[in-house]
This record gives sequence, structure tokens and C-alpha cells, in this order.
Amino acid sequence: MKFIFSKDNIDKRAQKYEECYGSQNKDTEERIKYLLKRQRYLTRKNLWSIMDWKALRIRNYANENTLSMIKRKTRESFETEDEKIRIESLLGQKGGLRGVGYPVASTILHFAFPDMYPIMDFRVIRSLGWNKPSSYKFNSWDNYCKRVRFLSKKYGLSIRTIEKSLWKFDKEQNSRFNKCI
Repeated sequence: MKFIFSKDNIDKRAQKYEECYGSQNKDTEERIKYLLKRQRYLTRKNLWSIMDWKALRIRNYANENTLSMIKRKTRESFETEDEKIRIESLLGQKGGLRGVGYPVASTILHFAFPDMYPIMDFRVIRSLGWNKPSSYKFNSWDNYCKRVRFLSKKYGLSIRTIEKSLWKFDKEQNSRFNKCI
């Protein structure tokens, strides 16, 4: 089944997401976003929280990054205007933070710039009608950002609302259960 794009459909799916999952991660998301408005870098504890929020299985990698490296790399990312440097300075395979790939880096950027960056997720990618790439590259991340921003602008909804809706749609399509999965 293909996702039907309309403001009403997006709103309904995003509301279903909130009913099922909204309370699980909302405190962490709001806390980190608030922190990053005042403090333009992360600490190890903040990085751990983000990794925990996005992908629990990789959170132990946060301990392999020194506090000075985390601060330096996140400051570098948040201060530049260059999109490629902004994300790649966070990526572990590019000399950034250990354990950070595009999905976690996009989460960090979303928390720092909630109106600019979507959180990259394979469920959203599938709901957009795209195949999940075998490995993420800058161009796939850039196209993903542009598409979600376009939908956000077109329907007058936040980037996060678009993501939640597409994530929930995929979860419903690719699960045996349709309630709260």
C-alpha cells in the first residue's frame, strides 16, 4: 500500500503515533532540544541520551568518545553553515563521533535545529516510496532532508509531524499488529 499524502492523513497518522509512542521519548526529546537552544554542544550524557532515544543498541559507543571530542565535534557541526560539514563532522566513519552514523547524526541535528532537519529513519524512507540504501551517503541524506522539508512546507506541518506520520504508516504496513506496535 502507498502512503496517501494529504494534510488530514498526515495529521491522523501523526496523532496515532503520539497515542502509541509519544510519551516514551517526549521528555528526552524536549529536554535535549531545550538544552541545545542554550548550549551549542553536547556532553557524553547528552550523547548517551540521544543514542538511547534513537537506537538503544548503540548507546555504549558514547563512552568511547571523550568529552572534549564530543564538545568539539558537536560545536563544529552546529557552527558551520556547510550542510556536508555539518553532518559529516558528527559521523564516526568520517572522523567524528564513535557509533554515530547518519540516523543518529540526523537526530542530533534535529534536536539542535528542529525546524531544519528531519530524523533519518528507514521506516520514513520506505513510506516515501524509496528503497533503503545499503549504506547512507551525503546525497541520500540531503535528498531525504529536501523531501521532508518540501512536505512540511507543502502541508504547513512541522518536519517532526511529517516524520511521525510516515514512520507510523510504515509500522502499520510492516507489522502483524496494527494497534500500538
